[in-house]
Amino acid sequence: MLAFIDETWIKTGTVGSETGRKYGGAMTRSDEIELKLVLNREDARLLETSRLLTGDRTTQRQRSIYFDTPDHRLARAGLTLRIRRAGGRRIQTVKARDAGSAGLFVRPEWERAVPDDRPVIDDTTPLRALLDKSVADLAPLFEIHVERRAWSIREDAAIIDMVIDRGMAVTADRQSPFCEMELELKGGDATALFAFARKLDAAIPVRLGTLTKAERGYALIDAAVTAFKAEPVVLDHDMTTADAFQHVVRNCLRQFRQNEDLLLAGGSPEAIHQARVALRRLRSAFSVFAAIVDDDVSGRLRDEVRWLATELGDARNLDVLSERALPAVIRDRLETARRAAYARVDEVLASPRSRRLMLDLAQWIESGAWLAAVDTREVRRQPARELAGAVLDRFRRKVKKDGRHVAEVDDQARHKVRRDAKKLRYAADFFASLFEGKHARRRHTRFVVTLEALQDQLGALNDLATAPHLLSRLGLMDERDATTLFDPDSKQALLDTAEEAYHAFVDAKRFWR
Repeated sequence: MLAFIDETWIKTGTVGSETGRKYGGAMTRSDEIELKLVLNREDARLLETSRLLTGDRTTQRQRSIYFDTPDHRLARAGLTLRIRRAGGRRIQTVKARDAGSAGLFVRPEWERAVPDDRPVIDDTTPLRALLDKSVADLAPLFEIHVERRAWSIREDAAIIDMVIDRGMAVTADRQSPFCEMELELKGGDATALFAFARKLDAAIPVRLGTLTKAERGYALIDAAVTAFKAEPVVLDHDMTTADAFQHVVRNCLRQFRQNEDLLLAGGSPEAIHQARVALRRLRSAFSVFAAIVDDDVSGRLRDEVRWLATELGDARNLDVLSERALPAVIRDRLETARRAAYARVDEVLASPRSRRLMLDLAQWIESGAWLAAVDTREVRRQPARELAGAVLDRFRRKVKKDGRHVAEVDDQARHKVRRDAKKLRYAADFFASLFEGKHARRRHTRFVVTLEALQDQLGALNDLATAPHLLSRLGLMDERDATTLFDPDSKQALLDTAEEAYHAFVDAKRFWR
């Protein structure tokens, strides 16, 4: 149930739709437009004493109870149900979560007053039809306790409701504190949200927020994660090419930010790997949708994404090398280098440049000039499925052509095939939902399996090729047994397997036809 942000909603804050009328009655339905930011509590205190926040402040304490079935049926359907108590009132809210968003949220919600902490399930929301006989299984799962401080801000003719929430997610035996900020557009253009966010970031560090309060609660219940893989990209068949690009970029930003938070909290090899995967997916998205975003601004943003990925590269390369069986001296030196590389990662992620990049990307994808460029208007408005077929065909031809002699070309040429194979793989993931039916799904599965096998072999060959450079830079090439890390015999075996994987890829049928 991944939602997408419609350009009209951003510009006008449209309230009500066919969905709203369908679930009419006592419940009211609206569309929120929010920019969510996260910050630490000390910085929140400093911000509250700054000149940025003028006017009267209101303070409210809230207690929200979230409900679901034991098998989390609501969460799996992309819905949340809560009863919030504040100021002597209880309000029941049903929300459709936008799990593909990064910072900017537009989601339908249904609210009603209730007399107590028992949910009211009727036909004014989708819940009765979804739960059917499972309604009786609804039970409280967790609570969110919040002290909310609110201001009304005027920014460039826009009206923004700003809140700072200091909160705690609580289950029977666990709890997790958080501090976040929400900027909700009440009137004006969404660009004002980012203008004000930049002023805030100039005063204290803020980052795009990707988690709803409900997700914080569910995270206490679920097993702890060490990394976040990419969530499925779900595109609607009536999406335009521009819609699809926005949705894909938000998905990539969300994956990066989730793994960035893990890295800032201590990190792990898998988190840094997935953070780099998110950045590679983002760069691939620029290539996939180059027909509508190939301009100076997109080029600058792409260069900045490349910079960030490169800054994380040393730590990832050292992680990969450290996974091999190593002589003790080399292992100890590598571990020292790894610690230094991870310290550099911390430094980069804490930098204004890195934070600014996330805000730049988020603002550009929502309100950049590319959305109004005359020369790309027709392509932007064409169905995403039309672009998908053309792009997948083009990327497949490149891998097929350049990989024909994969076992004979040099390392640099193989690396080019590897990069193209990654772009094709990400494009296949971006567009998979546009090609439905068992036939297409089976072909997609087979296509991706063969492409992954080719990527794995090319990746292993690339690791062998880069190992000598990495060891030389660390002054380890003269150490005993160093050459075992790039043994020629193992390379030949990988070349043979890569050639087999290439032929299996060529034989795999295209799922988009």
